[in-house]
Amino acid sequence: MASQRIPHPHINKPQLYAVAGLRTHSGRITSNVLPVLRPWLPSAAEILPYLEMIDAQRWYSNGGPLVTRLEQHLSTRLGAADCVVTTANETVGLTAALLARRAPEGSFCLMPSWTFVATPHAARAAGLVPWFHDVDPGTWALDPEAVSDTVRRLPGRVGAVMVVSAFGAPIDIEAWQNFENDTGIPVVIDGAAAFDTVRASRIPIVVSLHATKILGAGEGGFVVTTDPELRDRLRAACNFGFVASRRAMLPALNAKMSEYHAAVALAGLARWPSIRAQHVQITEWYGAAIRPLACVALQPGYGEGWVSGTTSVVLPGKSAATVADILSRCGIDSRKWWGEGCHAQPAFADCPHGPLPVTEELGASVLGLPHFPEMQRPDVERVTDVLAAALYSRSIECLAERVSG
Repeated sequence: MASQRIPHPHINKPQLYAVAGLRTHSGRITSNVLPVLRPWLPSAAEILPYLEMIDAQRWYSNGGPLVTRLEQHLSTRLGAADCVVTTANETVGLTAALLARRAPEGSFCLMPSWTFVATPHAARAAGLVPWFHDVDPGTWALDPEAVSDTVRRLPGRVGAVMVVSAFGAPIDIEAWQNFENDTGIPVVIDGAAAFDTVRASRIPIVVSLHATKILGAGEGGFVVTTDPELRDRLRAACNFGFVASRRAMLPALNAKMSEYHAAVALAGLARWPSIRAQHVQITEWYGAAIRPLACVALQPGYGEGWVSGTTSVVLPGKSAATVADILSRCGIDSRKWWGEGCHAQPAFADCPHGPLPVTEELGASVLGLPHFPEMQRPDVERVTDVLAAALYSRSIECLAERVSG
């Protein structure tokens, strides 16, 4: 176990490099860097049969046969007939979902600041004003009761709520359906990384098929809803507002998926069971190595029956930036995936928000560790050993000073 390999607290720089599995030559590290992410899409051979179908049909976009097949396969997987609308990417899928939900232009779109910037960008593209709300520390997601309380107190109109699945974690759909029923405010779920946890409901859930996600198509996404009327509006919102004619009947954009991206996604679906099994194994390795460490925690719910393409840890004393620097100097890449929160991004400095103590704490203490399908147990041990060496040193600041020296 990683906890048995923790070095002496007074570790020096050569010892730290040794823990990291690095060799040095004239003071320079010679090992390859372990990346934080390494996308792995289907091979050319796996995609070729689908490309040959495209060549034979000469149908490249606009709801072609491969897109139709992908939507059918995804609907079958989710156990609901015709519940999927594919999109060019997840961000435009979010915008289309807000348009399809008829959120009033100029109204607030209440959302977490603890999310990727695609979430507020999509709201702005739909004509809404992002309003940043804090998240629950136990889920890293919005709490419907807290949001209801905020809605009652806000002076402006809330036209929609954008709930975000934190790095693919499950969302309490029933609670948000009750929120909709009680408030009349439409909800859209940003489930960018939630391919493994998405399930069909009337509330639209938007999933990303970007190359960095656990099921990737290079670019792409899809929206899930069991509401037939909403599904039809979604299709129109993704296709210039056309409804059974070439007349634009509602606000829209061009958000259609191409046949080429559908080809990659279909090839990815064929190997999904094996890819998922690899993520399960990585999750188990990290869980076994990190849980014994007293001063570091995994994301809430990590390893509890669902998988994601990332592993995020909570570090003590708002030390994420310092630990990231130590990892980097030991040849291990890491990432603050969501930075300090969207409210800290210059593009959204003018957006209103409430108190954000949880978001600010997460922004200073959460760090994404290397996680990709080909990772082996020694890779995970290398990461967790260096992490343990940093956390168990006399102080992180002292260790950082010795490493930089």
